[in-house]
Amino acid sequence: SVPYYQWLPYVDRWDYLAAINNEHIACMAIERLGGIEVPERAEYIRVIVAEVQRIISHLMAIGVYGLDLGAFTPFLHQFRERERGLDLLDHISGGRLLYHYVRIGGVKRDLSPEWLDELELWLGHVEKRLPEYNTLLLHNQIFQDRSVGIGVIDRETAIRWGVTGPALRAAGVDFDVRRDAPYSVYDRMQFEVPYGKGPVAGDVGDCFTRHWIRVFEVEQSLRIVRQALKLLPEGPVMGRVPRGFKPPAGEVYVRGENPRGELAIYAVSEGKDRAYRMRCRGPSFSNISVITEVGEGVLLADLVSLIGSLDIVLGEVDR
Repeated sequence: SVPYYQWLPYVDRWDYLAAINNEHIACMAIERLGGIEVPERAEYIRVIVAEVQRIISHLMAIGVYGLDLGAFTPFLHQFRERERGLDLLDHISGGRLLYHYVRIGGVKRDLSPEWLDELELWLGHVEKRLPEYNTLLLHNQIFQDRSVGIGVIDRETAIRWGVTGPALRAAGVDFDVRRDAPYSVYDRMQFEVPYGKGPVAGDVGDCFTRHWIRVFEVEQSLRIVRQALKLLPEGPVMGRVPRGFKPPAGEVYVRGENPRGELAIYAVSEGKDRAYRMRCRGPSFSNISVITEVGEGVLLADLVSLIGSLDIVLGEVDR
């Protein structure tokens, strides 16, 4: 058991490809326990960096999924944009994978004009390259043969197993925590939630549709970041957090939309400087569990396609 502020570095390591998203939800849980107000500028910055992290995570998922199915070239292209995105997060946090940038009460430091210029340049690069990624993978006949109609997770199965995120939306469920149970300043953003309606090229709930959802979500994350930049107010980036922070006795359950699905944290305070109980519900654990049912009788080569399309991170499964 450690004090709240010492617990935060651990959450980076759950889903280490979405560390900032983890920090965001964890800090919200602690802030809600302690009644801490987060400055408005910090809320917008949190949304900006969370969506930048989502783009980086999805680029990794898109590229590595091609690699899983034998397509090496798309991975190299997508890793180029991912590296530039990691540079962005490195410049504000000092880390390229684990950041500890979102803090209780706000964020570690403000965004400089130079960083914002660098961000705009990167957003333009990603936007320009997306059609190329689609040409290399989505429209590739071999890729379609390996993913269309493979590993179908229907709506009922997805809900029964607690599947969330892109995998749930690919199954035809129109649900996104950012829109349907909004937190931070997501309720001020206009964006679409892609979900499997069929036919795009594949069947609702198949490997191809899960891949397509992530490509579409990158476009929407670009849209959210640009809106947040336009609305970004002036002001402080850290709220008032008492020294020796001890939230009053109580409990909270906070959830948010991570790149892989719904991350939820249940926290119980006894009025001390450390939590009595702190439990997390991670998306990868529930998402990978569905292969117990869906993977039965599947060809071994198709099982690779199925697992890859779920985009799990084992650090979060094993946490």
